[in-house]
Amino acid sequence: MAISDEDIQKVREASDLVTIMGERSPVKQRGRDFWLCCPFHNEKTPSCKIDPALQLWHCFGCGEGGDVFAYIMKSQDVTFPEAVRYLAERAHVDIADDAARAGHGMGQGQKARLRAVCAETAAFYHNQLMRGNSPQADAARTYLSGRGLGGDIPNKWQLGFAPGRGELVRHLAAMGFKPEEMIQANVALVGQGDRKLRDRFYNRVMFPIHDEQGECVAFGGRVIGTGEPKYLNSQETPLFHKGRMLYALDKAKATMASTGVAVVSEGYTDVIAMHEAGVTNAVATLGTALTRQHIRVLSRHARNRIVYLFDGDAAGQRAADRALQFIDATMTPEAGASRIDLFAVTLPDNLDPAEFLAAHGADELKALIDSAQPLLKYGIDRRLAKWDLTRAEGRAGALSDALSVLAPIKDSLLAKDYARQIASVTRAREDDVMAQLAALKPPRTFDEDAPGSAQPAAQQPQAPRRRLPQAEVNRRKFERQLLALCAARPDLALAHADTLASTQWHDSLCATVSASMLQTLSDNPGVSPAQIVGAATLADARAGNLLSRGVPDASDPAQLVVFLSEELVIGDMEDTIAAYRAQMPAAQNDPETYKLLFESVAALQQQVVNLRQTHAQGVTSAS
Repeated sequence: MAISDEDIQKVREASDLVTIMGERSPVKQRGRDFWLCCPFHNEKTPSCKIDPALQLWHCFGCGEGGDVFAYIMKSQDVTFPEAVRYLAERAHVDIADDAARAGHGMGQGQKARLRAVCAETAAFYHNQLMRGNSPQADAARTYLSGRGLGGDIPNKWQLGFAPGRGELVRHLAAMGFKPEEMIQANVALVGQGDRKLRDRFYNRVMFPIHDEQGECVAFGGRVIGTGEPKYLNSQETPLFHKGRMLYALDKAKATMASTGVAVVSEGYTDVIAMHEAGVTNAVATLGTALTRQHIRVLSRHARNRIVYLFDGDAAGQRAADRALQFIDATMTPEAGASRIDLFAVTLPDNLDPAEFLAAHGADELKALIDSAQPLLKYGIDRRLAKWDLTRAEGRAGALSDALSVLAPIKDSLLAKDYARQIASVTRAREDDVMAQLAALKPPRTFDEDAPGSAQPAAQQPQAPRRRLPQAEVNRRKFERQLLALCAARPDLALAHADTLASTQWHDSLCATVSASMLQTLSDNPGVSPAQIVGAATLADARAGNLLSRGVPDASDPAQLVVFLSEELVIGDMEDTIAAYRAQMPAAQNDPETYKLLFESVAALQQQVVNLRQTHAQGVTSAS
């Protein structure tokens, strides 16, 4: 089911571009506009402008721009529908597509009820931990204290204890929540035998899981004493998607933004211990391995690098091997502004982060994180370490094993550099290693985030760009500038509606935007600039970028609109003259037609001369 235009507009109106872009880079106001350093290329002087009236952004350094959806699509590497859903979730806007996707008619009103269930559940569990007088509650407090999570930490992290025995269900029912709401929030379930509603979590230390905005959406529970599973996490719900959520991201994102670095581990207690030790840019995955969606989320906040911190035990090393799947073209210098730097480090002595902190302290952990290796080098070194390099057979195996890590990026300069290093370590001829690298087959890659995806991702070859004559470049610039000014000033668009309707647009996108603008003004002459842009973007997703990069600076916008309108009128007349002239040779055998064409050309040429004599002059920003 497609997302309706009405829902897209609701999401757009609920999403302030200045606020959203300001979460990644500091924003400063200059006049009516806001400026920031572009999030898509490295710069020290802000060249990215946000127009709050139009809700458009444009970077004068790299040329990127558009509306709020274009920003989310670019920054998170998602599709347009995914960007709409992300912003809808963020703004708590109900969209019909979201209900269909959830599979059970879940709207934002119902989601608000589920958030309320989770919030009340977290408060209940916390109260049980802090005030419960049962032996099980005592054991929960003893466990946390033994892990160094006593004192004020339970309050800061809202840790809790789940007693089970239906106590949560009875509490939530007394608070007015319905059984189906408890089940949908995954804090309760129906027993298989007696069909009685039961607590999902029993006799566990509870870790509430918050979304990026800090709202509780799920839980993780650690069993007290022995029992399986050791950790029990909430299942997927309309609020909770473990493949893209990260524990403590709401607390860590500010430090990630200020340092440019994210640290990823695999346990709740590890993250809490790191935050309490001053490593406040740490997060954890939630019962799943790191996914590409996790990396996308982290790269929004951590612009420099993402450090994957692996436990030293066998499970941690298996996770380290799985992490090599993330090696792709985004890790190479050729990726430019979209480059993602993944680093990795393994903790020594089979320790997890909490244990390492207890044994060595925060300074040594920070030093270890700072010394993390790029994931490529980390993976290559792990492969080389598995072989006996003192034997010829071992060196041959190591060469093949280590070189396979480079298969996804085999054509990059980075791969060739690492291949030379592998050749040196394995005592192989460099030419032979380069030939073996070139012969590698890149792994088939799939978009793990696309439901039902079964086709390998492939890059489509781009047709070479045709260089336009300078006159045509100027013409298209005038078209963009006129539309951008009319979008910013609907009163001027109304005054020049005839020009918008009659212009023979050279840029097909400009034609689409003009038609949308005229229709919007016809429906509501008092429409706001943001509504004009929103309607145009619905007509064509590229409209936001066109309008954002077309706005010229002008001391007198009304005069500039007149100048641009006249330029386009003159250009259309000159196009018509050229078309008539092209017909004249074929009409030489038809004197009447030839005479008509000749007279039309002469008349149009005189009109062009007259128009140019009265044409507005001196508007340099349009030249």
